[in-house]
Amino acid sequence: MAPRRTRVFALAEARWAAVATVAFLIALSLQLTGAPGWAWGALYAVAYLTGGWEPAWAGLRALGERTLDVDLLMIVAALGAAAIGQLMDGALLIVIFATSGALEALATARTQDSVRGLLDLAPATATRLSDDGEEHSVATAGLVVGDTILVRPGERVGADGRVLAGTSEVDQATITGEPLPVAKEPGDEVFAGTLNGLGALRVKVERDAGDSVIARIVAMVAEASGTKAPTQLFIEKVEQRYSVGLVAVTLAVFAVPLMLGAELTGALLRAMTFMIVASPCAVVLATMPPLLSAIANAGRHGVLVKSAVVMERLGQVDGVALDKTGTLTEGTPRVAAIRLPAGGGRSEEALLTWAAAAEHPSEHPLARAIVSAARSRGCALPAAEEFTASPGTGARARVDGTWTEVGAPARLLAEDTPMADEVADIVRELEEGGHTAVLVLRDGVPAGVLGIADRLRPDAVATVAALRELTGRTPMLVTGDNRRAAARLAEEAGIADVRAGLLPQDKVDAVREEERAGRKVLVVGDGVNDAPALAAAHTGVAMGRAGSDLALETADAVIVRDELTTVPAVMTLSRAARRLVVQNLVIASVFISGLVLWDLIGRLPLPLGVLGHEGSTVVVGLNGLRLLREAAWRRAAGRTAG
Repeated sequence: MAPRRTRVFALAEARWAAVATVAFLIALSLQLTGAPGWAWGALYAVAYLTGGWEPAWAGLRALGERTLDVDLLMIVAALGAAAIGQLMDGALLIVIFATSGALEALATARTQDSVRGLLDLAPATATRLSDDGEEHSVATAGLVVGDTILVRPGERVGADGRVLAGTSEVDQATITGEPLPVAKEPGDEVFAGTLNGLGALRVKVERDAGDSVIARIVAMVAEASGTKAPTQLFIEKVEQRYSVGLVAVTLAVFAVPLMLGAELTGALLRAMTFMIVASPCAVVLATMPPLLSAIANAGRHGVLVKSAVVMERLGQVDGVALDKTGTLTEGTPRVAAIRLPAGGGRSEEALLTWAAAAEHPSEHPLARAIVSAARSRGCALPAAEEFTASPGTGARARVDGTWTEVGAPARLLAEDTPMADEVADIVRELEEGGHTAVLVLRDGVPAGVLGIADRLRPDAVATVAALRELTGRTPMLVTGDNRRAAARLAEEAGIADVRAGLLPQDKVDAVREEERAGRKVLVVGDGVNDAPALAAAHTGVAMGRAGSDLALETADAVIVRDELTTVPAVMTLSRAARRLVVQNLVIASVFISGLVLWDLIGRLPLPLGVLGHEGSTVVVGLNGLRLLREAAWRRAAGRTAG
């Protein structure tokens, strides 16, 4: 059948099908009660026109493009039945064909509606705050990056942004699927359409309305709906040849009995029945509904799959390569260890206080980690005077009247530095453990060493285990970081295959090496340096929250909320979609084969052939939409968690 795309079109088609059905039922009643032929004949004609004009027009358009459409075959069969006086049989074919087409259209429209309905969650207006603090009610579509909006208790957030002031709890289940409200405070990200709790929030808009998470989900699904998976393309290619062959065989089914002395009416009726039951409607509908349903369901849970091709490929993956920083880890350096030289008489809090005070004016990521660690321990930071920073060396400032230096041990630790050997041993121990060592000097004397490291994501271990179960082998770690740091993180995550110190091209080579071994590799990354590997892989997935623009553009799918466990979940969902495609093809083949054999060997009544053919089409279409249900995602996520 020709594809039916929008809900508006689907509703219009349903109305025409309803008119055709009513006309048919009234005509049949009149015919059975012995009413004049012109009365029920006119009503049958109404059924033909209202139920058949749309598929006839679609078929003629396809014929104009030199393709033979299944719709046209159905109309020809109905007209053929009418030509031999079987008005009721032809009208029944039209009514069932139109009804099944309307059901298919409505069911398929649910795929987009289930996601597009998220747009309705975003409020139409928001309260924008001017520079002088005045409040203005404006359309959310008119908000621009940099605007500040006020979100009162119980209101929905009007735009994607970051909290400037206020604390509250926000229900963001519509975007992330999290069952409980999430605490929000200054610096936290919020999403358009999520529901604010009891506190008031001031939010700085960070994305235009058309670029919000909700809008991106809708756009991704719309784009995906316009693509076709390889299985679908193969079916459509075969469909054209099949349809031409079907016409040829139908003519033979009609002509051969005539040559053997059969009656014209019986031969034509058998040929029309054959054309109906042998048409590949259900086969054509077997592929796209499951894949589009899976795309829509994944989109609701923060995984933007860019096309049906990608959704099909995700289920084929049998090898995974994970980036480290920002993917397997949180991407934010944290103070993980504090070491004090023996006999120093200092406390860890004092060391952190001095280091954080000296680094406080700096914007370096390591400086931010030190300041954050001091604040988390409740350290009161004294003022730093005469601050200077040297790239590659560190920072220097006067703290409590004492010169304090914080930086790389290789630059600050000279041979004549007091306790140089002991400090060097501490530095070596930390670096061998995968930490970045930061030395703190007070008036040139070592006060201690801080070990800074990126932290493994909380869901990394479960994700690695789930990927191992899905693919039959442990993922490999590909990173540009040093081997010691990579090995430490890999051991925590349960990864044995570590490729460290890689340049972007080296990551591509690692992926291609796996693919030369016959594997279909999924690469998960977030940085510019990951983009080449994402492009070279069988399938590329980008971490969306901190992902670079290049990585997001290059990847085939985007994990909006940076939840690693959604990677194996969407792979499981893809495999479920592929199983449904196979199920649909089997169902369609069994129905077509059985009905064709019945018609050729025995005598299949036309109404029964119509019911069997169109019924199988509806069954296949509805079966493909099972993955729209929330239970489908829960099953996929449950398997990865288990």
